[in-house]
Amino acid sequence: MLQDTIKTQLKAYLADLAHPVVLEASLDSSPKSREMHELLHEVDALSDRVQVSEQGEATRRPSFVIRRDGAKTGVTFAAIPMGHEFTSFVLALLQAGGHPPKFTDDQIAQIRALPGHYNFETYVSLSCQNCPDVVQALNAMSVINPNIHNVTIDGGLFQDEVTAKNIMSVPQVYLNGELFDTGRMDITQILARLDANAPKRAAEQLRNVAPFDVLIIGSGPAGASAAIYAARKGLRTGLVGERFGGQVMDTEGIENFISVKETEGPKLAAALEAHVRQYDVEIIPAQRAAELFPAVKPGSLHGVALESGAILHSRTVILATGAHWRHLGVPGEEEYRNRGVAYCPHCDGPFYKGKRVAVAGGGNSGVEAAIDLAGIVAHVTLLQRGSHLKADKVLQDKLHSLPNVTVLTEALTTRVEGNGRNVTGLTYRGGDGADHHVDLEGVFVQIGLLPNTDWLKGTVRLNDFGEIVVDDHGATSVPGVFAAGDATTTPYKQIVIAIGDGAKAALSAFDYLIRVPVAEEKRVPA
Repeated sequence: MLQDTIKTQLKAYLADLAHPVVLEASLDSSPKSREMHELLHEVDALSDRVQVSEQGEATRRPSFVIRRDGAKTGVTFAAIPMGHEFTSFVLALLQAGGHPPKFTDDQIAQIRALPGHYNFETYVSLSCQNCPDVVQALNAMSVINPNIHNVTIDGGLFQDEVTAKNIMSVPQVYLNGELFDTGRMDITQILARLDANAPKRAAEQLRNVAPFDVLIIGSGPAGASAAIYAARKGLRTGLVGERFGGQVMDTEGIENFISVKETEGPKLAAALEAHVRQYDVEIIPAQRAAELFPAVKPGSLHGVALESGAILHSRTVILATGAHWRHLGVPGEEEYRNRGVAYCPHCDGPFYKGKRVAVAGGGNSGVEAAIDLAGIVAHVTLLQRGSHLKADKVLQDKLHSLPNVTVLTEALTTRVEGNGRNVTGLTYRGGDGADHHVDLEGVFVQIGLLPNTDWLKGTVRLNDFGEIVVDDHGATSVPGVFAAGDATTTPYKQIVIAIGDGAKAALSAFDYLIRVPVAEEKRVPA
């Protein structure tokens, strides 16, 4: 199953195992069990510190447990962990064998101190780029604390469970039999859910942070670029963000990032983070800004309040908060979210195999989604509000070549309909002014982005679309506050443009700092 190059790399990794590892399989006579048997024995052949046992007694078959030899518990995969989950498999092997997870000392202590027992079930699809973050965090937690257990379940293998739980969106996590959360989460977010005192401790740790020269809000491409350029100028730089990469983390294929012919969103996000961490940047993760307090006069300190209650101060601020998926805003959308209404075709598309779906949106994202889904589902109806598609011609040509796609222009979605459990159709208003109904089982929303700027209303100037108004230097209406990326009025929301924007904003902040005298450091009261 594994290519020779992957075997060579994996053999080198397994040479670092500090402890023997057992792959304990629970198999049956199914073809998928034979695939799992083949994969596990290929790995076994790469290291004398790995051995396979087929004496597992799990009820989910096929499945296997990765455990240290002699241990009673371990990391469980009710899946053949290929695709996006192959990295999760390799990390679980290494961690079970003694390789430490890449968590901070505080996070490890927090995991060990969690009281009680936690049995997680994480449902994934192997094409989901959002799932590995959740799987890897929970797997590592189970290695650190024996009272935590996680089983990763491929929804494609266990359709009966998916149907019984009405799972139509992944990752979907259950804790002790109850729904825990849906969507991407990292270790900080998971711990915040499990440990009620985590936000308070995080705020307390930030109470005495010294003022920054440049404080960047947002850790997507624009924020990462700004951080690198500011740090290279020798400025005391802080970076606040919920997750590195931002919206890029939800992007499957990237083929227009100059000098990189092809990559994936999570890979680019990881590269951005690694680059930032090469510099002296104080990274403040898993935090969301709540309010901006502009400086009382040029040269004095701005304040940024975080939702955790902490307040940070800086002589300049760069707003790089990015954007989020725009919702349809029609009846039924929220009611059936994750029950037929979805926003990630790569993650959730496999759950609609053989079904009828709609894609709302005729830009690049919408057309790409329709093309991808057409290879999985029975039929795709693409609805474009305007009179013509806005996607690149090469994408439109591909779309129109597909036999199971219908394109409707001048079609405004007005309602998502369902039976109380799942989506059953949608209504749209056509160019004739009449309402039309389409029977289907899923609606994928791809109608663009909205800037993450609600928290800035009343402080910096925003346009009618909520975008931060900037000049050609990235300066906002507030002296000493700059902005970059998708949250601004800069046209064309592209990764490469956001990265350039971030560099420009950082250089403009540097220019501001060397020209404006330092004023009294009056802080915002905590």
